[in-house]
Amino acid sequence: MTDTGHIRALGVIPARLAATRLPNKPLLDINGKPMVQWVWERARQSERLNDVIIATPDSEIIQTCEGFGAIAVLTDPDHPTGTDRVAEAAALYDHDVVVNIQGDEPLIEPAALDALVEGLLSSESARMASLMFEMGNNEDPNDPNLVKVVTDSEAHAIYFSRCPIPYPRSGNPAHFAHIGVYAWRRDALFEFPKLARGVLEQAESLEQLRALEAGWKIKMVSTHYRPIGVDTPEDLDKARRVLAGI
Repeated sequence: MTDTGHIRALGVIPARLAATRLPNKPLLDINGKPMVQWVWERARQSERLNDVIIATPDSEIIQTCEGFGAIAVLTDPDHPTGTDRVAEAAALYDHDVVVNIQGDEPLIEPAALDALVEGLLSSESARMASLMFEMGNNEDPNDPNLVKVVTDSEAHAIYFSRCPIPYPRSGNPAHFAHIGVYAWRRDALFEFPKLARGVLEQAESLEQLRALEAGWKIKMVSTHYRPIGVDTPEDLDKARRVLAGI
């Protein structure tokens, strides 16, 4: 990691043991390392992140992280979302930008994190930024688990949905899928948990819609990175094969 000048960026990886579909997920072994270590090591390769820490409510994760040399912050176990956990940990630091890096993305690309931070800094009006990729033939825009996003001419998000947007009434429009990695301006991160949950967020069950309903700008950064989130035993096997070069 290198100095990014007067704008300092902090990467925070929220991790907890109480995952419903895949218990103890951050500590599951992937080719000799716990998953959270893979995420941390790859995030540390980012040239735009000055520091990378882990935020967790679990002492077992703290001990594991300290074992491989990471800084881990013990957070309140009652946080409703990962964003709240990230905010608590980030409050201990004074960085200008905070990047929320999902703890179940062992293949996160450092270049995508660099582009994310650059994207946020490129927009004076954006209070946060996120990633998206153009969907191909292997992705189904009708899949509700694959969140779609549409943007304006300056790549600020207009809307996120589990439905296919734009609807292909005519022609064959490109569909962009959202990747749930966020870069926040420091003040926005601490303000966001205080915003009321609006009807759109509740309807779609998408936290980022809270920001749009409040009138915030979200800069979307296009990337070629395709996430392999680990939510099931099948996902875990896939991550092991990819990281083993199989």
